[in-house]
Amino acid sequence: MSASATTAPGAPDAGGSGSTLRDDAPPVPAQTALSAASSSAPPETGSAVPDAGHSGGPEASAARTVPPEPAAWYDRARPLADGRDPAERRARASQSFWTALVGVPAIFSVLRLGVEAGGELQTTLLLVANVGPVNLLAGFLTTAARLLSTGLVAVFALGAVLGASVDRLPPGTRRRPLFTRWAEITPIWLVLASFLLALVTWPLLYLPLLIPAFVAALQLTPAHLHERVGARVLLVVALLGGYAWLLLPTLLDAGRQGELLPLALLAVPPLLALGISGPLPGAVIRPLASVTEVAVLAMLVWAALPVISTPVLPLTVTTVGAETGPTEDVRGHVVTTDDVNMVILQEQGGVRYVPVGLVRGQVLCPSEEELPRHQLRIHDFHVEDSLLEGLGRRVRPVHRIDAACR
Repeated sequence: MSASATTAPGAPDAGGSGSTLRDDAPPVPAQTALSAASSSAPPETGSAVPDAGHSGGPEASAARTVPPEPAAWYDRARPLADGRDPAERRARASQSFWTALVGVPAIFSVLRLGVEAGGELQTTLLLVANVGPVNLLAGFLTTAARLLSTGLVAVFALGAVLGASVDRLPPGTRRRPLFTRWAEITPIWLVLASFLLALVTWPLLYLPLLIPAFVAALQLTPAHLHERVGARVLLVVALLGGYAWLLLPTLLDAGRQGELLPLALLAVPPLLALGISGPLPGAVIRPLASVTEVAVLAMLVWAALPVISTPVLPLTVTTVGAETGPTEDVRGHVVTTDDVNMVILQEQGGVRYVPVGLVRGQVLCPSEEELPRHQLRIHDFHVEDSLLEGLGRRVRPVHRIDAACR
C-alpha cells in the first residue's frame, strides 16, 4: 500500500482553487456553456433575436430582426446606416462649413478690388497698396452682412426641415443632405447669432421672413406654446393679432399704393410659420434637398453681384481749381492723399492726380443704390432701412444732398 494519497475524482488540484465538484456530476460541454452565457445577456437593439416559438432545428436559423428605434434629427450621436463613425462625419462637415464661411469673404474682398479698379491691373495694384486688409474686411462686413446672414439663415432653416424628415428616406438612400449635415455640426450660439445679425441688418421689408425661418430652424410648432388646445389657439390668435396691430397702417398704405410685393412680404410669412415645421413626405425629401441647395446657391450668386460691385471707398465730389480761375468738380473715390497729390479714382474710370494746392472743397455723396424705391414706413422707420440704419437716422438725421452730387 502506497504512502501517497490518491486524488479523488473531481477534487481540485493541490495548486489550484475553486469549488469541489461531485464525483457523479457530468462534464458540461463547452457549447452548452456558451449558449447559456449568451442567452443570459439582453439582445442589442437592431440585432437578430430568435423566435420564441422555435427552439431548435433548421427553423432556429431564421432570425427575427428588431428594427432600431428612429432617432431624432438633432441626435448627433446616432450611428449611420453605412457604418461610418458620426465623429468622422461631423469633422468632414465642419471642415467644409468653416472653409466656406472663411473663404467666401476673402474671395469676395479680392473680387471687389478688381471690380472697383475697372479690371485694370495697375489700378488694382494701386488699391491693394492703399486699402489695408482691416479696412477691406470692415468694408466687406458692413456691406455684405446681409448676404452672409441670408446664407446662414437659409442653410439652418432648410437643414433643420430636411433633418427632421431624413428618417423617412427610402432604404439605401440614407445619405443626409448637405444642409442637414451643416446644421447638425453648427453650435446653437452660431445659429442664434446668425438670426440676430439678420435682425439688425436686413431691411424692415424682409424681416417678416425671419419668423418662418426661425420656426423652421428650431422646429417649433404651436404645440410648444401650451399643452392644452384651447390655450394654444388663444396664444396663436393673440400673437397674430399683435403682429397685425403693429403693421396695420403699413399694410393699408401698401394696399392704397398698389404695392403688392411689400404687402405679401409683410402679411404672408407669419401665416407660413404655423405649418412649416415637421417632417416632409419621404418621396419629396431627396428632390427638395437638391433643388433647395441649387436655389440657395443661385440666390447667393444673385445677391453677391451688388456686393461685389459696391465701391470699397466712399463716393465724393472734389472741387478743383485755382484761386482766381474757374473750378471743376471731380466725381470719384479718394484713394490716398499725401503732401503733393490727392489720388482720385474717377467714377467714369481712370485715376487722376490732383495737386493738393488746387483742392477747393469736397463733399460726400450717396450712390444711386441708396435712393429709396418705396414710400412705405413702419412707425417712422422706412421699410428699406434696417434697424441699425433706422436708429442711425434718428441719431443723425439725413441732411440735404449737395447740389454738386446731382
